[in-house]
Amino acid sequence: MDYATTQKHLTLEDRNYIEQALNQNITFTEMGKYLAKDPTTIAKEVKKHRIRQEGQALHTGFNHCSKRYACHKKDICNTGCSKQCRNCIHCNKVCSDFDEGLCKRLEYAPFTCNGCKDKYGMRCRLTKYYYKALPSFNSYKTVLSEARQGINMSEIELCNLDKIVSPLVKQGQSISHIHKTHDISCTKATLYNYLAKNCFSVGPLDLPRKVRLKKRKKANSTPKETKARNGRTYEDFKKFIEDNPELPIVEMDTVEGKKGGKVLLTMLFRNSKLMLAFLLNDKTANSVLTVFDNLESSLGNDLFEKTFPVILTDNGTEFSNPLALEFNAEGIGRTRIFYCNPTASYQKGMLEKNHEFIRYVIPKSTSMNNYTQADINRMINHINSLARESLNWATPYDLAKLLLDKEVLKKLNLEKIPAHEIKLTPKLITQKKN
Repeated sequence: MDYATTQKHLTLEDRNYIEQALNQNITFTEMGKYLAKDPTTIAKEVKKHRIRQEGQALHTGFNHCSKRYACHKKDICNTGCSKQCRNCIHCNKVCSDFDEGLCKRLEYAPFTCNGCKDKYGMRCRLTKYYYKALPSFNSYKTVLSEARQGINMSEIELCNLDKIVSPLVKQGQSISHIHKTHDISCTKATLYNYLAKNCFSVGPLDLPRKVRLKKRKKANSTPKETKARNGRTYEDFKKFIEDNPELPIVEMDTVEGKKGGKVLLTMLFRNSKLMLAFLLNDKTANSVLTVFDNLESSLGNDLFEKTFPVILTDNGTEFSNPLALEFNAEGIGRTRIFYCNPTASYQKGMLEKNHEFIRYVIPKSTSMNNYTQADINRMINHINSLARESLNWATPYDLAKLLLDKEVLKKLNLEKIPAHEIKLTPKLITQKKN
């Protein structure tokens, strides 16, 4: 049954109703209907805030042990006493085999003695539990107040948490990835709060995305049709995908380092967010074509066409010769190229967002001239091994293993990096200064 809950905390009035309902043996289900709360919410409230009252006999303390009737132990306290220990008021405190016997009513709903007809007098001498509205509300207010101030863990626990979090943040890992891939007792929001309060060796500014982004300029240009864009516009792309929904889509772009130096050709598979990057000597159409030819040579025409059937890119001059990319030197087709609208990078936004991981390792205006493809492969493997919330905490590499041919991963030198070893800082790639 669905309950139209308000998602608000229980008030003192709610708790008063629960206490009276328990006294009348009303079920949690009926309480839930009246309060518009899930019955399990009320059950948790009762179990958490019920008050214990020790059972007692008429003249002496009551033996609470579940084994009291069958027990014949004597002198367990080594005082020379000849009486059976079960008749002693100290029995429960010193016996190593003590097992408290509780009423079965406390093991199941309603978990309290509020509505029990035997709760008064000596009719029941067992330990009792009662739910009281006012003590419950006061306890709730105290816990709420403490949760909203200070640090809710010991100094040792905080120190141990810092030993996990700080080194990984320094490696460029996000709080989301750290929280998901490590056994951390607090929530992700709590980790951010502790970081904001400078409880760790690292601070908020050590996080990769803790920057103020510039306000985007409003695009005021309209798509300029060129010979290259003829039949390859974004509208053509949407129509083609509508007619061929089973084909995987690859987004393509370039990432510049220092002006005039080497650049990266990047590709991203939308279905897995797996990213590839290839080092180009310059930002020209011939350099891009060389990558395509090398990829087809390594994978073969059939596997290339199966892996990169549809490519969406921008209008950069390095992509101005689509026919050369779509067909190899023998005139055999290998892919289809489409272009985003000018100043509409959001149309391949998945790749644009993934570029920020590259910038953690290769900041803007950093020369790539001393990098090798092996360096770039190392960076890409670390990026593809990062767990993503958008992928239900899987990694792009994990999904690519399911969606791509195994030969593709092998021939492109893709491999998974263990979660604790992921590093997304400039130190990942050693570079000699020019």
